Amino acid sequence: MNAKGTDLKKLEEMYKETGNQLIVLYGQKGAQLQQLVKEFSEGKKYFYYRCRQASAELQNKMFGEEIARNFDAKLTKFTYDEYFNRIKTGDPSKLVLIIDEAQYLMKKDPEFVKSLIKLRMKRLYPGPVMILLVSSSIVWAMKDAPELFGEDIRHVDAFYPVENLNFLEVVRSFPEYSVAESIKIYGSLGGVPDYLDHWDRKADFKTNICNLVLSKDGYLYDEAERLIAGELRELSVYNTILATIAAGKNKLNDLYHETGFSRAKISVYMKNLAEFDIVEKLVSFETGGWENAKKGVYQIQNTFVNFWFKFVYPHLSDLFLMTAEEFYDTYIAEELDQYLERYFRNVCMEYLMILNQMHRLPFKIHKMGTWVGKTGSIDIIAQSSDRQNIIGFCNWNEPLMTMAMCEDMATAMSKAKITSEHYYLFSATDFEPALKQYVLRDPSFILIDMKEL
Repeated sequence: MNAKGTDLKKLEEMYKETGNQLIVLYGQKGAQLQQLVKEFSEGKKYFYYRCRQASAELQNKMFGEEIARNFDAKLTKFTYDEYFNRIKTGDPSKLVLIIDEAQYLMKKDPEFVKSLIKLRMKRLYPGPVMILLVSSSIVWAMKDAPELFGEDIRHVDAFYPVENLNFLEVVRSFPEYSVAESIKIYGSLGGVPDYLDHWDRKADFKTNICNLVLSKDGYLYDEAERLIAGELRELSVYNTILATIAAGKNKLNDLYHETGFSRAKISVYMKNLAEFDIVEKLVSFETGGWENAKKGVYQIQNTFVNFWFKFVYPHLSDLFLMTAEEFYDTYIAEELDQYLERYFRNVCMEYLMILNQMHRLPFKIHKMGTWVGKTGSIDIIAQSSDRQNIIGFCNWNEPLMTMAMCEDMATAMSKAKITSEHYYLFSATDFEPALKQYVLRDPSFILIDMKEL
C-alpha cells in the first residue's frame, strides 16, 4: 500500500519552505511511516539513520560509521556536532536528514538533542536541511519529546501525526468489495495500512479474521496486547481496564466497582491510555438537555484493540481449545452486527463531512458529534456556526429502518432539547415502505442507503 497522498503532500509543502525545518513525524506501529519517508525521499538528497535500542556509546559509534560511509568523511572527534558538520548534498539542494525511531537515541543521549538544535539553527551545517525525527511511539512524540526539547521546543517547526486511513480511503483500497464488506473490515482492523496489507482480498471476512486474528500464527494474533505493551508498563492493569470497558462497564464508577482499583489509579491509567489514543471519553454534543445526557462514558478508541477486547480477550481459554472457525461462530458471528453499529455511524459522519466539503448540505457544518442520553441517543448532530442543525439517524443492524425508529429519534431529540429542519436517515439495509411514502411528502427528510455511501 502506498503512502497516503495527504501526508506526502504535506511533507512536500514543508520541504519547499525556505530555510531549515525540524519536524517530529509520528504514528502508531502499522502506519507505515518508513514507507512514507521512503517515498518522500525519492529524488532528493537524504541521509537515513535507523536508531536501535542500544547504549548511548554504541549508538554514537554506529551513527558515526554511517555518516563516514555515506559522506566519505574522515572523523576525529566522534561527536554529533562533528557528524552534522560533515553532512552535505554537494549542491544547493536541501538535504533531508531522517532519524528513524528517534526515541531510542534521544532518550539516552542529551548531547544529540543539543547538536540537533545547533543543526536546525545553522550552527553546524549551513543547510538547507530538513530534519525528520520519525517515531512509532505516540506517547513519546506527544509527551516525552516536548520534555526532552525543553525550552528548545520553539525550534521544532511541527509535530506531524500520520493518521490511519479514513473509511473512504479503505473503500478505495478494496474496490472489489461492497461498501458493507468494507465497513466490516474498517470496524475490525481500523484504517491501519499495515493491517490492511495483510488482508486476503480473495477470501471472505470470516476467513480473514480466522487467519489473521484467531490463529496462533496469524499476523494480528496478540497484536492488541503487543501494541499496548510497547508503549505502557503494567500490561495486566491496562488489560483489566480495557476488558471492563469492552464488557460495557464504561463509567468511572463502573470501573471502580468492577476492577477493584482506586478511582485515582483508574484516572491515571485512563489518562495514559487516552494519550496513546487507545481510549477516549465520550462527550455528548452540547444541547439544552444536559440533565438527560449520559456523562463520563468511556469507549475504546483504537478499532483493533476494541475488536480484540470485545470478542477475543474474554474467551482466550476457548481460543486455545477450539478451532478458529468454531471460535468465530461461537463468539463473533452473532454479535458482530451490533458491534459494527458504532462504525457505521462513523462512516455516516464521514459521508456528511464529504457532502459538506462539496457544498451539498443546506448549510456549512461548524461542528459535529453525537448525543448519548440516559435513555435514547441521537446518532449524529451536525451544527452550523449560527446553530442550525442536521440530525442524522443510522441503521446498520435492523432489516428495515421504520417509522417507529424515527419516532424514537424524535423522543431522544425532545430529551436533548434540540430541533431541526433537516434529517438524514442512513440505512445499511432498506427503508420501510411507509417511511418512503412519508418522505415523499416531507422534503426535510433525506434517505441514504448503502448504494449512495
